[in-house]
Amino acid sequence: MRIAILEDDPSHLELVSHWLRGAGHQIHAFKGGRELVEVLKHETFDALLLDWNVPEVSGIEVLREVREQLRSRVPAIFATARHQERDAVIALSAGADDYLVKPIRRMELLARLDAVTRRFCGAPAFQVGEFRVDGQMRGIWSDGRWLELTGKDFDLASLLLQNVGRVLSRGHLRETIWDQSAEPHSRSLDTHVSRVRIKLKLTPERGWRLHSVYGRGYRLDRLTGPAPRTESSAWR
Repeated sequence: MRIAILEDDPSHLELVSHWLRGAGHQIHAFKGGRELVEVLKHETFDALLLDWNVPEVSGIEVLREVREQLRSRVPAIFATARHQERDAVIALSAGADDYLVKPIRRMELLARLDAVTRRFCGAPAFQVGEFRVDGQMRGIWSDGRWLELTGKDFDLASLLLQNVGRVLSRGHLRETIWDQSAEPHSRSLDTHVSRVRIKLKLTPERGWRLHSVYGRGYRLDRLTGPAPRTESSAWR
């Protein structure tokens, strides 16, 4: 996952970043709240890990900006030295998904992070409209028909279908699909998006629109039909 960490304590930031990278996540660190807010206006992440007392803009103000101004439901966990019950109530009321008091423990952090992102992104096997996605089999079916996809096409299509209606920044897509901050080729991402659009027939005539959002990335919208749903386990 692509995770943004707001933390101004260098030693704590280094430790937590080491834990998360060891678990296979991509880390983007921010020491001040204002910098993170500005980045969130054009970049997307799978989760936010926020300290409360940081320079310029506090963690709680960052969260309020994310929920009220940016209208984002990205999972957010506080990791802070503030241990009063009222602090946790304030954070959770502002839209935090979880609240941890320092010193935090590695396994607990990873478990809490996994729990909140699983609730947000859905299960490994899920269904959206006519599409059924199985992460274990790495396959997608459309109206019961198996789709021929390359590995990267599956990764991209699965990510888009898990985030219908949400803008995913180019950086988010690059890091998640290619596990790197730069595209392997200048037009590689655009080529894969075009191929996924064609293979899944994501067209307005079929009730879908996969389109670029200027200055940000791509968004898959469902134009007709019921809201997307996820399944807690693979279908039979």
